[in-house]
Order: sequence, then structure tokens, then C-alpha cells
Amino acid sequence: MTTIDFTLQRDTFGRLTLTDAAGNIHEGVSPVRAFPIQAPDDGLALVNTDGKEVVWLDSLNDLPAEAAALVREELAGREFMPEISRIVDVTSFATPCTWTVDTNRGPTEFVLRGEEDIRRIGPDALLVSDTHGIQFLIRNQFELDRHSKKILDRFL
Repeated sequence: MTTIDFTLQRDTFGRLTLTDAAGNIHEGVSPVRAFPIQAPDDGLALVNTDGKEVVWLDSLNDLPAEAAALVREELAGREFMPEISRIVDVTSFATPCTWTVDTNRGPTEFVLRGEEDIRRIGPDALLVSDTHGIQFLIRNQFELDRHSKKILDRFL
């Protein structure tokens, strides 16, 4: 467990402010995940407005509950990567085509430009990019339902 020798709070403008053990105040710090997909709660840096690391955290769980909540709030406001839980339909097995999917943020449709926009990240996970650059995560392709797997296999 890491020793926490700083405090974290929001200033009047809503920005995160970190005060270190020496009393130095770092305004506008931002959390950055080292491994956002494989280990989202492990390996985080709090960086200043110049992008320089102020504090390294081995785990978000090392923080007191209030500070961890602030970091999670900040990350949620900056990151957007819906997780695909089901592939409902595709307009064609040739690209470009429109995918209709269920995600952890609700149902949506997006256009897949080409098969190269489906990338493997680890043995089970896939990252699917749409024509607008939004990335959708399939955390474990082998846990999808049979219909989704059948559609996905046509593109892999």
C-alpha cells in the first residue's frame, strides 16, 4: 500500500488541486491512466497543466475514499469509451457498414469504415473505432452472446 502524503480537493472553478507534503499547491491536476483498458484502477499519474507527473499512484484503491471519488469523477468527465455488450445487427458484411450495438451506455449505431478499425488488445479484448474516432471496447469477445460472436467472426 502506498503512503498518501498529499491532499486532493476541487477549487472554486471545479479544478482538482493537489497540496503535497511540503505544502506546494498544484492547481489543475489531471489523472492519467497508465493502462486504461487492462488495469483501469492500477497505475495512475496525477499530472499538472504542463503534463508533468506530480504524483504516481500504484492503485486508485490506495487513496482515501473522498480523494478516490474525486479522481473517478475527473476520469469519467474526460474519458468516453463505451463497452459493447451485444452486437444487434450490421447493415452489411462489407465495409463501410453500420453496426447496431448495445453498450453499457445504452443502444447506439456507428459506422465501421473497415476491418482494420477492429484491433486486438490482449488475448480477449477488442477495440472498435467508428468513423468519428469514437472507440468502443469489447472487453472479452468470447463472453459475447452467440449472435454477436457470429457477426464479429465475419469481420475478424
